[in-house]
Amino acid sequence: MLILISDAFDPSLPEKLAKFGEVTDDKARLPEADVVLIRSKTKATREYIDEAKNLKMIIRGGVGTDNIDKPYCKEKGIVVHNTPKSPSIAVAELAFAMMLAVPNHIVKAHTTMAAGEWAKKQLKRTELNGKVLGLVGIGNIAQAVATRAAAFGMTVKAYDKYVSESDKAEMVGSLEELMPQVDYLSMHLPKTPETIDLLNADMIARMKDGAVVINTGRGLTVDAAAMKAALESGKIACYATDVWDSDPPSEDYPILSAPNTLMAPHLGASSVENLLRIGDEVVAHIENFVGGK
Repeated sequence: MLILISDAFDPSLPEKLAKFGEVTDDKARLPEADVVLIRSKTKATREYIDEAKNLKMIIRGGVGTDNIDKPYCKEKGIVVHNTPKSPSIAVAELAFAMMLAVPNHIVKAHTTMAAGEWAKKQLKRTELNGKVLGLVGIGNIAQAVATRAAAFGMTVKAYDKYVSESDKAEMVGSLEELMPQVDYLSMHLPKTPETIDLLNADMIARMKDGAVVINTGRGLTVDAAAMKAALESGKIACYATDVWDSDPPSEDYPILSAPNTLMAPHLGASSVENLLRIGDEVVAHIENFVGGK
């Protein structure tokens, strides 16, 4: 068996996989590969899959599989797996770090100090305690965010089209119902045809004036032009995001030129600990595959 590691994984992974066969990071050997390991950089398109003539399984290190043509994989008999549990802590901690950074003006406090300014009177903090956090999606990452929010004294509400009950949040029946209630909104959705631009101008208009939006799910679930307009008008106080239309984002992506943003280059799943957890899930998938499960 030839295992191709196409994207960045923990350096310890090749040694862990050696018991299954040959392991390589030489992308020129794609046509020989039985198993391909990818993250977000590699796009497993129809053309990519056709080139991988010996391919039997693709494993995506992470949650989303929107960079894989899954219908074509099914047609070709190629098994597709992801590692949905591994990134929960890493992404949740980043989302919560952003949620803390915004009302505490962490970035501006640092940059003004570094510039020799004393902006104590200008930087008015607010607390998370007593605020309402709305979660769009209540999967593993959102649940981890909810746990942290509860520890900070926040009320947690959530909407998920496919979930009606949760022990982590009060579930509401629609996005329209959730929007007016929240002080902070955290997006935790995959990219699908029904989630693209889900947070659009209409939904933003339903939100409280001065609400904060955090997005560590998928960039395209937020209408970037509508969000920029809301930031410019002050309707939304801040948009904190780690996810984009592409990696890196297109030069004309509206958020890049919008005011009142907090931006990160898709760091959510990149913790040292998470890369180790991803490796463990990858090994388990291959063990099951080899064992015929």
